[in-house]
Amino acid sequence: MLYRRRLRSRIILSYLLLGFGLAVLIASATVYLRASVERKVIGQALMRNVDDYANGFYVNPDKAGVPFEKISGFVYGINKIANVPPEWRELSPGMHELQKADPAGGMRTYKLVVRKDPKYWFFLVYEYSQEHESQQRFAWALVGVVLVFTILSLLVGMWASSRVMSPVAHLAQRLRAFAATQTHEKLAPHFADDEVGQLAAALDDYADRLTEVVRRDREFNADVSHELRTPLAVIHGATELMLASAEPSDKMRMRLQRIDRAAQQSTHLITALLMLSRNERGTGNTNLLQLANQLLESNRAQLAGKPVQLRAEGDADAIVDVPEAILSVAIGNLIGNACKYTATGDVLVRVAHDCVQVIDSGPGISAEDAAHLFERGFRGESSSGTKGAGIGLSIVGRLCELYGWKVAIAPRQDARGAIASLSFDPSRPLPPAR
Repeated sequence: MLYRRRLRSRIILSYLLLGFGLAVLIASATVYLRASVERKVIGQALMRNVDDYANGFYVNPDKAGVPFEKISGFVYGINKIANVPPEWRELSPGMHELQKADPAGGMRTYKLVVRKDPKYWFFLVYEYSQEHESQQRFAWALVGVVLVFTILSLLVGMWASSRVMSPVAHLAQRLRAFAATQTHEKLAPHFADDEVGQLAAALDDYADRLTEVVRRDREFNADVSHELRTPLAVIHGATELMLASAEPSDKMRMRLQRIDRAAQQSTHLITALLMLSRNERGTGNTNLLQLANQLLESNRAQLAGKPVQLRAEGDADAIVDVPEAILSVAIGNLIGNACKYTATGDVLVRVAHDCVQVIDSGPGISAEDAAHLFERGFRGESSSGTKGAGIGLSIVGRLCELYGWKVAIAPRQDARGAIASLSFDPSRPLPPAR
């Protein structure tokens, strides 16, 4: 996922960059224009002065001079070129800006205009130190102006972002308040008819539709639970009555017991699904080892003659404060899954006070499939040739999310098969697959 700054931060950053960029652009343009205009004006004036100085020298060498105090003139005959300062000799005709160390230890900046005639070389020196220092001070002043405008842009950006984000923050605050109180109040009337108001209206419409969906879902779950519990109770009572009042054959007794177990499993499944839909937790005292034996007994009829031994072991006093219906669905799916894929060998249910393990000797499972087994509709590579839609383990995963349990299925490390672990204490790690 790409990182994105908060909208408030992006508004502040935009103002800051805009203010800084404009300030730097204006300061740079000012420095450039001042330097360009100054160089052009002073250069043209100095070029005229050197021409006047040269013409005056040719007319009267003794009275030749320059009209400004800061300008000094020098004339060297062609036969005295050696007297020209070394840094001036190779300069071409025109204006140059040079620097030279002064006795005080600083640097003296001056402009030099050069005119080279066949018999004489003319030099005009314009003291530029004060102007150069003024330019430097002006440049530093512009740096300060840039900093001031940048800070002002930051402050303006913070103020503007606060004003812009205030309606959005108010909308988020109202949404959190509604979520905390489980009440539904229209949001749009509290906001102006702008973009935030349109967002509030859209949220109101979405909330209305979602509320209607949730209401219909709850009514459907309640209706299904009520309507199915009644015939299942009738089936359960009828089978018990038939088993108690008649002398059925062994085959008939097995069939009646199978019907009774199926009705009981259906009742437990309805209870679990209803709690999942309502996001409610139930309470109860369930003996884990006793429940494991009941679930193993109900799965014996599903073996269809396979040479598989089903057994349970562990703490006989392990009791969990969870309804039996919930544990029956969770552990029953793990046991049923193990029985389905075990063709020969055994299925062992190991019970502890805070954990249940279902160990089988089936074909095993890959680590890639184990990471997705509790996703709805997923069926691993070893499920080929078996029936099922991959829903049972997803229900187990949802029950674990509801109660805060941990569940995992992993290949056994020391033998063929897989081990499913259901831990009721999320603070403790799952037992190793052995």
